Amino acid sequence: MNHHKRIAVQMDPIERINIVGDSTFALLLEAQTRGFELCYYTPDRLSLRGVDVVAVVQPLKVRDVRGDYYELGDPSEIALRDMDVVLLRQDPPFDLAYITSTHLLEKIGGETLVVNDPASVRNAPEKLFVMDFPQLMPPTLITRDKAAIDAFRTEHGEVVMKPLHGHGGAAVFRLLTQDANYGSLYDLFATSFREQWVVQKFLPAVSRGDKRIILVNGEPCGAVNRVPALNDIRSNMVRGGAAEATALSAREQEICATIGPELKKRGLIFVGIDVIDGYLTEINVTSPTGIRAIQRTGGPDVAAAIWNAIEQKQKALETTG
Repeated sequence: MNHHKRIAVQMDPIERINIVGDSTFALLLEAQTRGFELCYYTPDRLSLRGVDVVAVVQPLKVRDVRGDYYELGDPSEIALRDMDVVLLRQDPPFDLAYITSTHLLEKIGGETLVVNDPASVRNAPEKLFVMDFPQLMPPTLITRDKAAIDAFRTEHGEVVMKPLHGHGGAAVFRLLTQDANYGSLYDLFATSFREQWVVQKFLPAVSRGDKRIILVNGEPCGAVNRVPALNDIRSNMVRGGAAEATALSAREQEICATIGPELKKRGLIFVGIDVIDGYLTEINVTSPTGIRAIQRTGGPDVAAAIWNAIEQKQKALETTG
């Protein structure tokens, strides 16, 4: 290629990220190492003018120095179709703003590679997409019907309740078999969410960890075991979970082999799945994380693997596009 690859990243405000664990930052560092030009914008700077998807972007330079990790140039408006790659890396909530973003980015497909594929991101919200593979999951119910939850609790005992479109372990509750908080919690969920939520059989082995496995273009690439802080069921690293090195069990390899082809088919290049005690609980496609934790615990360079996959795919798009 005769020109520098131009990469735009749609992400949350860069001044707020914690670079120690941030996977978007890991991807940006790797892109810069490869000599790509980086542009940065937040979702509120994205517009559709007639048929043109435009964004007000700033040139970006990154460095792996806490407290001094980025430099932004002057803002200017660009047509996103002029970029080689757009990274869709804003965090959920997966709400109408997120959905609108995916519709806009979908309009530049065919010319610019968007990672992950925006239509697939929209059509595969993590806690719903996973339901395509019930044989790999703990018993799970997606509902807002109290009678349905009552029956599920009678059958399964302890359960976890969590929002369908939440992220980062926020609002994940464990309900005991006899739980005086159940009525109040039900009311809280019913008033907080207009949509259904997730009720799942509680897996006590979560105390030994919740494994994050990253798949790149459908192939398992690295993993980290996240052990919840004492007195918390949530092992998300943003909630104080500790990361430890890990290898994949035969069952985990089987899970990856089952879902991998589907991820690849949908253009989901960078996916993080969660496995507890050999059960698949989530398939994260919107803004998965784990790259830096995997590397910090002695695992592979996942960012390099992701860019290898992106470059391969982008070359193919250039020759056909």
